[in-house]
Amino acid sequence: MTIAGIITALIVGLIIGALGRLVVPGKQNIPIWLTMLIGVGAALLGTVIARAAGFATTAGFDWRELFVQVVLAAIGVALVVGVTGRRSVSRY
Repeated sequence: MTIAGIITALIVGLIIGALGRLVVPGKQNIPIWLTMLIGVGAALLGTVIARAAGFATTAGFDWRELFVQVVLAAIGVALVVGVTGRRSVSRY
C-alpha cells in the first residue's frame, strides 16, 4: 500500500466514523482516533460485505456500499460507547 493509499484510507475512515457517530443518538465522548479506527474498520468490512452481496462492482459511486459502511460504523460507535460507558448525558 502506498502513502497515498494510507492517507486516503484514513480520510475515508474519518468520514465514515463521523457519519457513524451522527447516526448514534446522544453525545459520545470517544476520542477522534477511536472514531477514525472504527471508521476504517467499518469501511473495510462494509466493502467486503458489499462485494460479497454483489453490489460493490457497480460503475461509479455506490450508495448501498456507503450505507453498509455507515451502519457498521454506527454499530461500532454504539458498542464502544456501551462498553466504555463514555456517553455524556445532559441533566436538566
